[in-house]
Amino acid sequence: MKKRLRTPPTKSALLGLRRQLRFLQQGHAMLERKRELLNRVVRERLEHYRDLRARTLAALGEAYRWLGITEMRMGSQVIRQAALGAGPALRVGILPRSSVGIEYPAAHAEEIPLQPVGMMGTDASFDQARSGMARTAVLLVQLGEAETALWRLLTEQRRTQRRVNALRYNIIPRYQATIRFIESMLEEDERTTLFQIKRLREALGPD
Repeated sequence: MKKRLRTPPTKSALLGLRRQLRFLQQGHAMLERKRELLNRVVRERLEHYRDLRARTLAALGEAYRWLGITEMRMGSQVIRQAALGAGPALRVGILPRSSVGIEYPAAHAEEIPLQPVGMMGTDASFDQARSGMARTAVLLVQLGEAETALWRLLTEQRRTQRRVNALRYNIIPRYQATIRFIESMLEEDERTTLFQIKRLREALGPD
């Protein structure tokens, strides 16, 4: 049996509880719709995240492959010296964005065309490695945005599920139990009153 609310068994309290129950049931219906929407969005985002993560890992492996080739052909010391003269490889911007009312940072990244490093003796693999790392960095920015958005959506999904469960299994049943209890008390009072009136009439006798 659900624990009842502490409220006097009066008609005014009954009317107030009925109004509150209707409000809670409307809120529960809205949260259910939000939960279903979040579930659908999370599934879509999760599929996108997995695809993006696979592409990022593949790009990272290819970039490190070219870096290994470059190191064999040029040596670590020459690579470090050449990297000192290299300009920025990316242009990154961050703007706020929201999905299903959940805000997250939206990151945009684009590659900057490679500029000569001003050194003689660099191998063509060095530019391949630079390009590969830049492409991977763009994917990592996108992956970071996707992961942040997915994490926040999952957090909101769990929070919404807890609220739905609290309303469905705790709050609404307590209101319903209290309403049934007050209705039964009022009906019992009404029967008692009618019985007392009947006994009083019998005691007074016919007019």
